[in-house]
Amino acid sequence: MNKNLLFGILVLSGLLAAFETTVPDLVTAASKPPQKAKDNKTAQKAAVDTALRYAEAIAKGDKITTGQLDFACQYKLLTVPSATPSNPPATEASYEDCWQDLTAGHAPVLKRSDIGMNILWPSTGSLAFYGDALSRTQASAFVMDVLGGSPPGTGLHLTVADSRPIPNGSFRLKPNGKVLGVPTTLVDLTVHYHDPLTSPVTLAPGSAHWTNTITRERRAVKSITTRWVVFTGLRIHGFPQDTAVFHLPVASKPEAPGMIVDRIPFTTDTSRALPESIVWWGPDDQPGTLTAAAARAATFPELRDRVALLNRILIIDPHQVEALTILTSTLHAVLLREAAQGHKLTVKDPALSLTVNEFYWNIYAAAGRLDLSNAMEMGGFAQPTPADFLYRLVPALETLAKTHPEQLDTRFRLGMAYRWNNDQIPMIETFEALAKAIPTDRRTPRAEALVQLAWSRINKVAWNRILHDPDSVRAYEDAQASSALAELPLDKFLAEYTMAYSMLFMPGYGDKNQMLRHLTEAKRWFDEIPGKDDEVWRYFLHSDLLKAVLDADPMFQPILAAAEKPTG
Repeated sequence: MNKNLLFGILVLSGLLAAFETTVPDLVTAASKPPQKAKDNKTAQKAAVDTALRYAEAIAKGDKITTGQLDFACQYKLLTVPSATPSNPPATEASYEDCWQDLTAGHAPVLKRSDIGMNILWPSTGSLAFYGDALSRTQASAFVMDVLGGSPPGTGLHLTVADSRPIPNGSFRLKPNGKVLGVPTTLVDLTVHYHDPLTSPVTLAPGSAHWTNTITRERRAVKSITTRWVVFTGLRIHGFPQDTAVFHLPVASKPEAPGMIVDRIPFTTDTSRALPESIVWWGPDDQPGTLTAAAARAATFPELRDRVALLNRILIIDPHQVEALTILTSTLHAVLLREAAQGHKLTVKDPALSLTVNEFYWNIYAAAGRLDLSNAMEMGGFAQPTPADFLYRLVPALETLAKTHPEQLDTRFRLGMAYRWNNDQIPMIETFEALAKAIPTDRRTPRAEALVQLAWSRINKVAWNRILHDPDSVRAYEDAQASSALAELPLDKFLAEYTMAYSMLFMPGYGDKNQMLRHLTEAKRWFDEIPGKDDEVWRYFLHSDLLKAVLDADPMFQPILAAAEKPTG
């Protein structure tokens, strides 16, 4: 037999024998899951558990657990000369520096920047507001221990949203040492906040920073997903724990001046929040909580506390009627109180006091108006100003008037607020609509609407200094119509006085004899007001612009003389 043929037969026989031997082993191996897949699954489960424990420890203020699961903290403890990895420290003091490093990044989030009447509940203490830095804020700031106030816990709970492996993270334990790679997993945890009244706050989507004087819309966060980078397989490299969260990088120095600092550790992702995952509290989430909170706010003696809680309610439900009602009535009352401090009169009759305080702002709004324009932020004041009250009052009144137009008091206050804010078209249109909407048989509210409409026209003419403006004549006609409808002495007085005052802006002051008749009639009705006070009459008569005209013509001297205080 040919030698070459014989060699080929022997080789083929050997291959066949080998194939028969290995086929059963290959079938058996294929029927079992690969050992590597098992390891990956175990590592991923350990990573998820570590991320949960780490985030929960931060939320509870547990410094020991946080430090033991924090990569940067463990790295520092491992690389110091006196490190004993087999016996890691177990006291809070040992992890205090790590805790301070971690929480230092929370300070900007907790720094309050409330201005004027834009304060949010909680009015004192910790308020987490992420502002424009949301995407740059470290992940721990969304689970920090000061968040929430709902007993028995921290005001939040965590659920696992997703987890997946990414390329290995790497680091050196010594300068110029070997680069070590460890399995790395991304774990997404959704943070759910229990309490809408104490949860963190962000800016609303699309809230652009146009100017410092524009208040940007804010929202209360219901939930947000945070991403955590978790290392596994650390124990074989000398770490006391096999898993740790890479939250903040290890602070390191260049080996020599000018050299690039090592990134410790190096990963393809970082622990952070996912801004696109935010869910905000809405009106339908806890309506009962919001209603109860509004009632609670009404009992607060401090204005700051009351407004803060009402503002919190309204960033969740901008149309919450109880909160809007309490906020607008509160701020309107505060503005009237500020007026009383301005004119310094003691008026015992409530109805007359209301009229005097409104009159103070009517005159002031068309003259100096500094207090109604210079807000706390712009003026550098330590306390809110009347402008702050007014700026917060107007949008709240607008919302309430739009959603509940049947509430006439709200619409009256809105028209006056427009006037004091010098919103000329709305201040006239609001009272024109009211005068048309109130039936003629409701004489008293219709008379009030007409006289308020007259004052809106007067303020427009007075501020613009256009004396031939037809609104001065229309103001007179509105006040005249009010006088015809008025039934109460106070309303009669105000209508007659308003007719006289409107004539100041007519060419040549109109008919001066007619002005004198209106002032005389106003005094007659004033004397019939319950609780009337001659000091109040002098205040109306001595209004700067009116008194200047009266002083200039001898025919008005008798009425001025009658208003003078008796001597002796």
